[in-house]
Amino acid sequence: MLNRWSWIRAVVAARRGAIAVVAAGTVLAVAGGVYLSARAADSSKPDLGAGKVIDADNVELSDSQVESVDVTTVAEHVFPLQREAVGSIDFNEDLSTQVFTPYQGRIVKLFAKLGDNVSQGEILFTIESPDLIQADSTLIAAAGVLDLTTRALERAQELYKVQGIAEKDLQQAMSDQQTAEGALKAARNAVEVFGKSQAEINRMVKTRTIDPYLVVPSPITGRVTARNAAPGLFVQPGNPPAPYSVADISRVWMNASVTESDMPLVHVKQKIEISILAFPNRIFSGEISAVGSSVDPQLHRGLVRAEVDDPKHELLPGMFASFVIATGAPESNAAVPLDGVIRQGDGTMTVWVTTDRHHFTKRVVRIGLQHAGYDQILDGLRPGEQVVTKGAILLDNLVGGGLS
Repeated sequence: MLNRWSWIRAVVAARRGAIAVVAAGTVLAVAGGVYLSARAADSSKPDLGAGKVIDADNVELSDSQVESVDVTTVAEHVFPLQREAVGSIDFNEDLSTQVFTPYQGRIVKLFAKLGDNVSQGEILFTIESPDLIQADSTLIAAAGVLDLTTRALERAQELYKVQGIAEKDLQQAMSDQQTAEGALKAARNAVEVFGKSQAEINRMVKTRTIDPYLVVPSPITGRVTARNAAPGLFVQPGNPPAPYSVADISRVWMNASVTESDMPLVHVKQKIEISILAFPNRIFSGEISAVGSSVDPQLHRGLVRAEVDDPKHELLPGMFASFVIATGAPESNAAVPLDGVIRQGDGTMTVWVTTDRHHFTKRVVRIGLQHAGYDQILDGLRPGEQVVTKGAILLDNLVGGGLS
């Protein structure tokens, strides 16, 4: 019995030993893989680790190591003094109008659809107006009275010639006829106010029939931007919504939001260049037409409005846009590509300068504007000097590593 238990313990111990060997092998394999990966990663980086660090601001590289960095000559570039802002396209409200009917009535027919281009005076819709019907009725009645008084005057004149009536009766007939003439003239003017022509008025007088339809034309040349009219709809003057809205879209607005620090630099009549997201390869010209008189206290931005000519009617309200405005004469300064300027932990900006492409010196510079991929150098570099672009950050890391 004791031998049997001894045999079982021996088997268990053997199995535990085998598991430990397998686990150890797995750990060694993983460690080996990590080591090989690290070696491979290190071999893919530029080999600047062997560069000679002279001090905190100077590094010397061998001929093979120099191939890992790019050196360029400092040249002067033009940096425009400008500000940018974003906004959107909108209708020019100075060139847009809501078209209301001048008199109440029921819409009979629509002539223009949303998006149609219309000319000034072109008919938009017609209404059947009770006010026009009343004016037409007064016109026809006045014409009838005039005819009656004219014939009465003619008879009175004939009778007066043969002493058939007294002079006062003749004068009364003349007065009645003159009163009828004045009433007819007033009735014609009243109908003309509704937009009826003299030819149409003459036809109504001749045929003794009314024309109840009032024509509502477009007051300007432009595009129909809204239509709330429908046949049978009863409309009244000034009662929103307007049956039609028409806007001249040959000149549109761009409403932009400008930071409060830039507001003093923006003035009316300044020229701007506008970029539209929908037309990425085009620049539109415009002019500042209005500058807001207040600033949003939460966003700290103010409204700036520009007018943009759009003769081809390409710019649509709501399109995203941005503008650039020149705030001064362009400046010409030494410039370095953005890759060549390194920001240090204390906020200073540095570049690596060389004279022989083997010895490199870190130099503190003062930068200004950024434009077209270059930093404006205000102090610390002169045109003609050579600086590192690609690889500047590696040189900086090398100095840090050499000093640690």
